[in-house]
Amino acid sequence: CFEQSEDVGGLWRYTDQAEEGRASIYRTVFTNSCKEMMCYSDFPFPDDHPNYMHNARLQHYICKYAEHFDLLRHVQFKTLVTKVKKRPDFSVTGQWEVVTQRDGKEETAVFDAVMVCSGHHVYPNLPLADFPGIQKFKGCYFHSREYKEPEKFRGKKVLVIGLGNSGCDIAVELSTVASQVYLSSRSGSWVMSRVWDNGYPWDMLVITRFRTWLRNMLPRVLSDWLYVRGMNRFFKHENFGLMPLNRTSRKEPVFNDDLPSRIACGVVVVKPNVKEFRETSVLFQDGTVQDDVDAVVFATGYSYAYPFMEDDSIIKSRDNQVTLYKGILPPQLEKPTMAVIGLVQSLGPIIPTADLQCRWAVKVFQGQCTLPPVSEMMDDIDEKMGKKLKWYGNSTTLQTDYITYMDELASAIGVKPNVLKLLVTDPRLALEVIFGPCSPYQFRLMGPGKWSGARKAILTQWDRTLQ
Repeated sequence: CFEQSEDVGGLWRYTDQAEEGRASIYRTVFTNSCKEMMCYSDFPFPDDHPNYMHNARLQHYICKYAEHFDLLRHVQFKTLVTKVKKRPDFSVTGQWEVVTQRDGKEETAVFDAVMVCSGHHVYPNLPLADFPGIQKFKGCYFHSREYKEPEKFRGKKVLVIGLGNSGCDIAVELSTVASQVYLSSRSGSWVMSRVWDNGYPWDMLVITRFRTWLRNMLPRVLSDWLYVRGMNRFFKHENFGLMPLNRTSRKEPVFNDDLPSRIACGVVVVKPNVKEFRETSVLFQDGTVQDDVDAVVFATGYSYAYPFMEDDSIIKSRDNQVTLYKGILPPQLEKPTMAVIGLVQSLGPIIPTADLQCRWAVKVFQGQCTLPPVSEMMDDIDEKMGKKLKWYGNSTTLQTDYITYMDELASAIGVKPNVLKLLVTDPRLALEVIFGPCSPYQFRLMGPGKWSGARKAILTQWDRTLQ
């Protein structure tokens, strides 16, 4: 494993400055998934950890995981991968040549298979062309990737553009020191709280097999109505200027416990899209003008790029869009020896998703998981694109339904829990698997890589949550 930085943790490893080629977070980032849902499937968090964790605690957990499974001896730190290319005899061997740089020295090695695990929060998307007049603007402006803490904005008027998780977090945090925060959004967003019914974590109540089954069974109209009603249960988005343009789109909601109250207190003002920038003011689409704006934070997301891939079309094989079978495998390769890990987003935690993706990929590398012909893989990708358009309103999104996706991978490698069998042999466990949270331990109950502690972990997950 080649790692550019000096420790494990990836996105969760905080540094005071954004580093080139690495994901960057601000000091106060907390998780949006709770500990029982986002742990590795055979390594629960300690009982005394809170349900939602600060980035430092999560990074510590990842380090503990690496120690527990003795992984650190396989990792070469401070090593940059500069090139990944097929060997001349690739069609026979499926091997890759990987060029790395360390301390100014270059090395080349040959591998039988490659996993790309660089994530999609590295290359900031800063669409300045969409904002006329930004060159004239005299205040400071920067991408949210550069943001670390609020102090230097004390007493200032700040505009945050983008209603994603980062934009909302930064707006709420700035509202404690800035004289005024404006939050501009092009299309609105659903805003959810981490704390759900009766104070339980949202995902332990929402991400269940029963709810997924019900949603897939109901007519679309009813399913949409229930979805909108559920999203509006704590506050009516329309009244707060947050209503998504496409109400029934299942695009990833924003998790923020404080935003509605900050809007209600007037310290965050929601604005429509920016029409143009002037020297010290901003004109919005609704014709309102805001004067004396000191700073602009572009929380406009990221684009994914693979600068080390000699042939970029391997991953982006169609219209410059990422085209991957099961969201993992480039379908056009003569030999299936490359996997892209963590390039999907679902209304579910990324650690167990990436964990199961890796388990699937390794079975493919070993030849234990047979793949259909290329044409069938492409058909499968097209069918999923169609579903994405229907559910998320956008085929370029990385969105996918968490349980459906996890079950699809788990079935292929024989680790999906057999609910009917469990109902006969272990009804107590079966009921928890069906109606309880779809926690990662479910994918360690049976099949290759099963873990003897999985049953107990499932039956005690609520105890750890309460603790």
